[in-house]
Amino acid sequence: MKFIAFSLCVLILSIPAGCVQRKKTTDPKVAKSASGNIQTLTENGAWCWFSDPRAIYYSKTKIITGWVKNDGSVEVASLNPETQEKKFHVIHPQLEADDHDNPAFTVLADGNILTMFAWHGGNKGIIYNLTNNGPDIQSFGKNVIYLPKTEELLNKFPKETYTYANPFVLKDENNRLFSFGRWIGYKPNMIISTDDGHTWKEQYVIISSEPFDPDNRPYAKYYSDGKSKIHLIFTDGHPRNEPGNSVYYCYYENRAFWRADNTKICNLTELPFTANEASLVYRPGNNSGRAWISDVVTKNDVPYILYTRHPEETDHRYHYAWYNKTNNTWEDHEICKAGKWFPQTPEGETEREPHYMGNMTLHPLHPETVYLSREVNGVFEIEKYKTSNGGNSWEINSITKNSIHDNVRPYVPRNQPEDAKTVVLWMENKKYIHYTNFDTRILYFVDNQ
Repeated sequence: MKFIAFSLCVLILSIPAGCVQRKKTTDPKVAKSASGNIQTLTENGAWCWFSDPRAIYYSKTKIITGWVKNDGSVEVASLNPETQEKKFHVIHPQLEADDHDNPAFTVLADGNILTMFAWHGGNKGIIYNLTNNGPDIQSFGKNVIYLPKTEELLNKFPKETYTYANPFVLKDENNRLFSFGRWIGYKPNMIISTDDGHTWKEQYVIISSEPFDPDNRPYAKYYSDGKSKIHLIFTDGHPRNEPGNSVYYCYYENRAFWRADNTKICNLTELPFTANEASLVYRPGNNSGRAWISDVVTKNDVPYILYTRHPEETDHRYHYAWYNKTNNTWEDHEICKAGKWFPQTPEGETEREPHYMGNMTLHPLHPETVYLSREVNGVFEIEKYKTSNGGNSWEINSITKNSIHDNVRPYVPRNQPEDAKTVVLWMENKKYIHYTNFDTRILYFVDNQ
């Protein structure tokens, strides 16, 4: 671990009216400044972290991303990391003011882009849209609403509610299009299309409790190599509802789901499986804290996972885990203490989302690099952590410092070409009371190191 001498300074914080000022926190680990510069992508945008990829590289010089504006409009954007050229296009005016509705993206075999997003709950369905001119975001067409349900699924899992969308294309399966979300049964679902989303002929509930519990909702994150595999990490449910909330891993390949040791869980025809049938990454002990999940990527077919432990609602701990194929175990290391929640709790009220950590993301090409948001002197800052020994120790570089507003939910776009500049995007919160009450913008940093 590298330690750098520093002097403490007093920060003057801008606190939204009616909100409680957070207690200042300090940490002995001090970051040096990273090399690069911070720029604004949009003055009005927010996203959650369960609809991904929320940003992708289309090419070395084209990043496609999107967000929800505070009037509920869904906007997509393109960014050239070489020239900083930016373009914007609202594809759904005033859907609803809720950051869960952010769009996710994938590139189809014909070079066009598909985006998918959904309302937060309710039975309206999920929405998808395609470009007809490659990466030209102005060429997105008509929004199409799809209800990923069948009578058979609803009979087995009698709850219909739609949140999140996570689309991927697998080249080794004749460019089949897959999408995942929390849909039928309040559970992780998967749908498959063989014609770029024009029709969806397969619908599945992937993970479910046994017996079926309509109030249980596992949270899942997804990552694909774009070839043959889609990797999943997931929990028992929401940490607010599950004192023993654990973290599990599995992957999809060739019409089946598999554990980390490559043993089969089940074929598609045998779905769903229960959480305990997948590979256990972390289960809380007496005082170690319930978990939530942040990110997963792979390198050389090894899964790398970021998740949080919450010993207390005011004490969020960031963890880094990777699968050691030699002894078939998860190597798990605490990265740092991250502080408490970032929503600005109205004075006199109880925080509704005490597990909303600043969050973190892996570099998709170099999973030894983590970009994270943690509380420093009462404000959430973005930092870069890099390990050369599997997470035993970390070199730390600050990206934001002495900020007035919180910086949260960083993300590195997926599908990054080897010769492309690394770009980190995140939310800066002028106001974030709740996922339906926010005034945030999207910033980005071109990492030159």
